[in-house]
Amino acid sequence: MILEIKNLVKRYGDMLAVDNLSLELREGQILGLLGPNGAGKTTTINCILGLISFDGGEIKIFGKRLNENEMEIKRNIGVVPQDVALYGEMTAYENVDFFARLYGLKGRELKSYIEETLNFVGLWEKRKEKVKKFSGGMKRRLNIACGIVHRPKFIIMDEPTVGIDPQSRNHILESIKKLNKDGATIIYTSHYMEEVDMLCDYISIMDKGRIIAKGTSEELKSLISTDTTLIIEISSISHTVIESIKQVNGVIDCFIDEGRLKIISKKSANNLSKIIDCLLSNDVQIISLTSEKPTLEGVFLTLTGRSLRD
Repeated sequence: MILEIKNLVKRYGDMLAVDNLSLELREGQILGLLGPNGAGKTTTINCILGLISFDGGEIKIFGKRLNENEMEIKRNIGVVPQDVALYGEMTAYENVDFFARLYGLKGRELKSYIEETLNFVGLWEKRKEKVKKFSGGMKRRLNIACGIVHRPKFIIMDEPTVGIDPQSRNHILESIKKLNKDGATIIYTSHYMEEVDMLCDYISIMDKGRIIAKGTSEELKSLISTDTTLIIEISSISHTVIESIKQVNGVIDCFIDEGRLKIISKKSANNLSKIIDCLLSNDVQIISLTSEKPTLEGVFLTLTGRSLRD
């Protein structure tokens, strides 16, 4: 087990920021940690990193208690913060060199790791340029390089793709997959649900300092939907045919929505062929047919609410 959190509690005065939170992360996993603003994600991450003290509970990393082995543990953790932490007047190489030395790298190993890491993020050719001239996407990639140059076993990435161009975003996502394939265990936070859906083996959703739901993407989606929705584009259809479809076993509802036929059925009904037979036998021309599936964003909004938070 890479990370074990048991009954973590953190207060700021009268405010309970983390409320008896328990969390596990197995070796080789990418864990998506989601939550609205103020859910307690940042506080939890800061506790894991030993940046702030906590009021109760226990954190173990690599099987060792954080408060008893903090320096040893930190040497094997990589951090990619949401706010870019770079020195604009220094070159890309100098930035990575600075952070590498903080982790104790030196000599041939230092030079080798810097070159390998800058190549990994696609910035070796830009190594002599000052960071202040870099685009937002290049800075994000360099930010990752500074956080992983020491080849950590455990990496925490806090919204690494926020506010960048599609090409840089794609490069970063592919890099994260490669890091994981090469053995890194990762906590990944993002407000881009499609990223989490694509990358993460397991997802935990936080709200008000607690884990309110956890599981694989498909397990979480099943929490909010026991039905399937078919969307059928048709030439025309009569009220009689709609009523006939409603009589098909497992159909919950059938109606016209924005000129398309929507049919809601129980997941277990397995009635697609019967629905199509009903339409064709009544001379209804089917132009296209799609299945509307629940999304991770839908799960998130259902569980945490749709109102804005500061």
